[in-house]
Amino acid sequence: MTLRQTGLGLTASALISFANPAHAVTEIQWWHAMTGGNNEVVVKLAEEFNASQSDYRVVPSYKGSYPDTMNAGIAAFRAGNAPHIMQVFEVGTATMMAATGAVKPVYKLMAEAGEKFDPQAYLPAITGYYSTSKGEMLSFPFNSSSTVMWINKDALKKANIAEIPKTWPEVFDDAKKLKAAGYDTCGFSNAWVTWVNLEQLSSWHNVPLSTKANGLDGFDTVLEFNKALQIKHLETLIELQKNKTYDYSGRTNTGEGRFTSGECPIFLTSSGFFGQVKSNAKFDWTNAPMPYYPDVKGAPQNSIIGGASLWVMGGKTPEEYKGVAKFLSFLSDTDRQVAIHKASGYLPITKAAYAKAKEQGFYKEQPYLETPLLELTNKEPTENSRGLRLGNMVQLRDIWAEEIEGALAGKKTAKEALDAAAERGNAMLRQFERTVAK
Repeated sequence: MTLRQTGLGLTASALISFANPAHAVTEIQWWHAMTGGNNEVVVKLAEEFNASQSDYRVVPSYKGSYPDTMNAGIAAFRAGNAPHIMQVFEVGTATMMAATGAVKPVYKLMAEAGEKFDPQAYLPAITGYYSTSKGEMLSFPFNSSSTVMWINKDALKKANIAEIPKTWPEVFDDAKKLKAAGYDTCGFSNAWVTWVNLEQLSSWHNVPLSTKANGLDGFDTVLEFNKALQIKHLETLIELQKNKTYDYSGRTNTGEGRFTSGECPIFLTSSGFFGQVKSNAKFDWTNAPMPYYPDVKGAPQNSIIGGASLWVMGGKTPEEYKGVAKFLSFLSDTDRQVAIHKASGYLPITKAAYAKAKEQGFYKEQPYLETPLLELTNKEPTENSRGLRLGNMVQLRDIWAEEIEGALAGKKTAKEALDAAAERGNAMLRQFERTVAK
């Protein structure tokens, strides 16, 4: 009896082994820069993909801030141990393009892996940023956002402001009223000082940040943001900074808590700030499109994206690339895109996902999540509003911010600061151009 049972047991084991031959699961490393609730979104996506099939396993790893993640990935590639997928913020696009051999263009990856892939399925305002002039997608859009104006509605009510401001002059006037109503340390402010006050300001008003379509049509681009509109805007900020009607909040997004704490009732920053506002703001809030100067002909134009995309790194095996391609197809699924959009506040990347969210009445309940989409699609993009692609962008932003900070501190005029920012930035662009030419 015991022997017969043992024999049957062995036979069953053999049959199970025969029916399910052991195979190695191909691991896909995904390095990212998401924190808080957005990190949870990343982890959940990996878990869902891993549960959906048995051939590949995506392993997400947080690698610090956007610049830290990009630098870590490039260093890892040089050392021969790069991840398969790396999240890179939008202004790192030119640097990634110039890293010859370090990346595998997404359009080539998908074609070689035999995955269904139609660039026309994605929102053009997003994909254009990450594509060649021929429309070939170099990286995969992941968490896209745009600049919006976050509003403390309770504060506006306290200051007897009946309507949300639409123009910059209205913002300036309302900020003075808010200051008089008790918000004396900050009438309005912004994060990402150069993104808001140079890059998006220029796009929203259809004026160039630099030549060659802001660098999209060639690395031999020349900065042109030291013109009338940008100078006028900075001059006003300098004047309002003197009594904190406007108050500077730093180069990155470290000052965003000034909005959720209630200190700054009008605050311009990324639409991706949604999760933090939803979790931490203890007042009635909403957002609105970026303000514009009504005396600028044709304004507002359209905004440009922020956020990041997924770059596929070079030097991997065909089997690994097949797994990466399947994961990107997984991310493109319409229902999944809608879910990511609702959970994170980042934009749906496909036309179908946007349409489905709209059909579901989602924006009637949460109109603030549609604001960046309306900005991006406000008008057909021009050479001044398609996006930007400047080399060494992290360092460029530091130079520009340094000059703006000097002006806000009263050390330079607005024109002197922007002239110096353009001159120093052009020197850095020429250095980058020489590097790419080698």
